[in-house]
Amino acid sequence: MFLASKKIIAAGMLFLAVTAVKAQQKDNSEKCRYTKTTSGYLMVLREGDNVLALIENLVKEQQIPSANFTGIGFAQEVTFGFYDFNQKSFNPKTFNKVEMGSLTGSIAWSEGKPSLHIHGIATDDKFDAYGGHILALKVGTGSMEIYITLNQNKLERKIEQPLNANVLQLPCAN
Repeated sequence: MFLASKKIIAAGMLFLAVTAVKAQQKDNSEKCRYTKTTSGYLMVLREGDNVLALIENLVKEQQIPSANFTGIGFAQEVTFGFYDFNQKSFNPKTFNKVEMGSLTGSIAWSEGKPSLHIHGIATDDKFDAYGGHILALKVGTGSMEIYITLNQNKLERKIEQPLNANVLQLPCAN
């Protein structure tokens, strides 16, 4: 009888723990990720959020013609890429549990889809800094704040040869 009671209590505690975790996950997934400002948008992303995907989603949802952005915050994982001009591709390197001391980028369009160009600097717990072109970025413990400033003109990127680089196209000034 005593053993059966312990099993029932343990099962009840496990149920409560799972329910609490699910409620917390639901709470995080339902939190507002962005708000409109006078110059564009402010995004506040949370642990586990895919930064590039959420910026792209905002661009599509709000039909942002073009913009530039800055950001700061904690990263669970960031992958930088250094462009190899001979191979015409990025050599990636991933860092975990770092702080993004600086994040900067531009938003345009390419073939009907959002096109992001992002650079940043990450620091580790020894204050060593790493940086360059960002290929992937996931928010770590805490949050990441991204300030997006809108531009009025829709800008496009196109692949230019011989480097196979996705280059921002500017309209000629009159």
